[in-house]
Amino acid sequence: MFSHLAGADPPKGCVPVTPPYPFSAVVGLPDLRLALLLTAVSPAIGGVLVRGEKGTAKSTVVRALADLLPEVEVVSGCRFACDPAAPDAGCPDGPHTPGAGFERRRSALVELPVGATEDRVVGTLDLQRALGDGVKAYEPGLLAAAHRGVLYVDEVNLLPDHLVDLLLDAAAMGRAHVERDGVSVKHAARFLLVGTMNPEEGEPRPQLVDRFGLVVGVAAPQEAAPRAEVVRRRLAYEADPAAFAARFLAEDAALAARIVSARARLGAVALPDAELDRIARICLAYRVDGLRADIVVARTGIALAAWHGRTVVTKADVRDAARLALPHRRRRDPLDPPGADRDRLEEVLDQEAGPDDDDPPGGPPPPDDNPPPDGPSDRSDLSDSAPPSSGPERSGPADPPPAPPGQRSPVEPDQSDSLSESDFSEMSEVAAPGQLAFAGLPYKPKLLAIAGRANRQAGAHAGRRSPALSRHGRVVRSRAPIGGKLTSIHVPDTIRAAALRGAGRAEARDVREAVKAGREANLVLFVVDASGSMAARQRMGVVKTAVLSLLRDAYQRRDKVGMISFRGHDASLVLEPTASHEVGVVRLAELRTGGRTPLAAGLRQAARTLHGERRRDARRRPLLVVVTDGRSTSGPDPLSVVPLLAGVPAVVVDCENGPIRLGLARRLAAALEASCIPLTSLGA
Repeated sequence: MFSHLAGADPPKGCVPVTPPYPFSAVVGLPDLRLALLLTAVSPAIGGVLVRGEKGTAKSTVVRALADLLPEVEVVSGCRFACDPAAPDAGCPDGPHTPGAGFERRRSALVELPVGATEDRVVGTLDLQRALGDGVKAYEPGLLAAAHRGVLYVDEVNLLPDHLVDLLLDAAAMGRAHVERDGVSVKHAARFLLVGTMNPEEGEPRPQLVDRFGLVVGVAAPQEAAPRAEVVRRRLAYEADPAAFAARFLAEDAALAARIVSARARLGAVALPDAELDRIARICLAYRVDGLRADIVVARTGIALAAWHGRTVVTKADVRDAARLALPHRRRRDPLDPPGADRDRLEEVLDQEAGPDDDDPPGGPPPPDDNPPPDGPSDRSDLSDSAPPSSGPERSGPADPPPAPPGQRSPVEPDQSDSLSESDFSEMSEVAAPGQLAFAGLPYKPKLLAIAGRANRQAGAHAGRRSPALSRHGRVVRSRAPIGGKLTSIHVPDTIRAAALRGAGRAEARDVREAVKAGREANLVLFVVDASGSMAARQRMGVVKTAVLSLLRDAYQRRDKVGMISFRGHDASLVLEPTASHEVGVVRLAELRTGGRTPLAAGLRQAARTLHGERRRDARRRPLLVVVTDGRSTSGPDPLSVVPLLAGVPAVVVDCENGPIRLGLARRLAAALEASCIPLTSLGA
């Protein structure tokens, strides 16, 4: 089983592990190690998502798991790793006859890069054979290489939407479907999905998180002794990897043997009705969606019992399984901070607690010379250090009810008031500094997009906002490959080019690349007026609701977001451009109003921010959203700053209301060459 430690080449597409950092050499991280071992025992659990700050050995532990997995028997010569005992009837390399020759391979650890193309993931037409031999052949992708192994996605939260869709389909059906470039192929793709991520870089789609059976959070040790031991072992490994791996070879071999033993015991483990009822009660009390949570907890409990050598699932197994399988399944809003309901889970588990059961009929667990953690720890490092709540939005007063016919809403100005809008603004600037308004329930806003199409097929960030040429989408035309790089072949035009030459077979010079039109993700930079004029007539609550709605829309369209507020005599960057939309929700909730209106300072800060982002990522187009009534009571004329934002696509959301309107926001929009949308018309 461990022959590959001596330096044998791994299968094509796999991560080289010669020599690997030993799994047993990892210091701490008990929950992560246990979750990975349980999914190795029972892949039906559905994989593991590892959340944690940078530099916490997430990738190191995952890659070390590959050396513990049992070898698999595959049909000789099959590129899709078919099991000789039950070969896939639809295997593209088949059909395989019963009793066909087989070979033993180590379980594959296939890494899916964030920047991988769709062709690389699902496979595509074998161009070498198509152009050289005139044969339509299929070249397998990473999903085929990961079959019966591990598919590892580092920075899974940054994975483009089109690749997430492919993973969701394969994980749901256990098969990959390829319909592209004249190729129609279906093949088995059952794999253990493991992802790692840094929550500071944003959250993955809830649909993807739900596909992970277990979610574990990791954090760096907070005591000197374990930190020193981590560094000591790392230095020893770097000095002599082979000698270091040899120190832990026996321990890793024992873990590998225990995985094989637990797998063999898995079918004999009984789940009593009492524990199944307990699982159902816990999931109901925790208010999870659907039944996937119940199934995963049950499978994890069975795997725990098998791992500890028992034949019956106990109450402790159910409790430990719930801690690993449930915390990520209760988020009601994608912008709620993850881990916010962990206290609620502990309350639910405590309600199910009682006197400890006697040893089950299967007997106590056998002695273990190298025990991993018995269960998830009670520490809070199961998730990232997100704030315990999503901010004042969730605890603030609810939206006022709609006004009856003939009456005005409490948040709408009375058109018969004798005071003008400017009167209210001046009073607010002087009398109400530092007020805190609360957002109401978000709504679906209009699509704010950049006009025109980004002409950067290889560089646009995949998303759902602005039109752009991209690596995926609808084919609009073909062209000769640029710089020798080919993203997707346009088969009809390639054949047509060869025919125009009078050739009977296509050559490399005939190849045409498919140009596809889709949508891109943008950087949406909010510039929000937080001056005293926004406090007039409870207008800031309406503004916060609008910005919250736009933040949710940006999350759904996979944009990066940033936020600038201006009040008093200056502007501040309250949210640096980030993919962590939930942080934007918290910053918006903390935004206070009061003081004068330095609109020019807000625009100048926006120009500085966009300039810095352009240097970091020139491929991502910005969209400036200015939320203001256009008034400026502090600093220079805002129009004098507009040239700094020349060429930046922008939208002005006009917050002005009341019986007397000056039209200053429309004037600003005209100077920015931007569209102007009244706040009351922002809803879709």
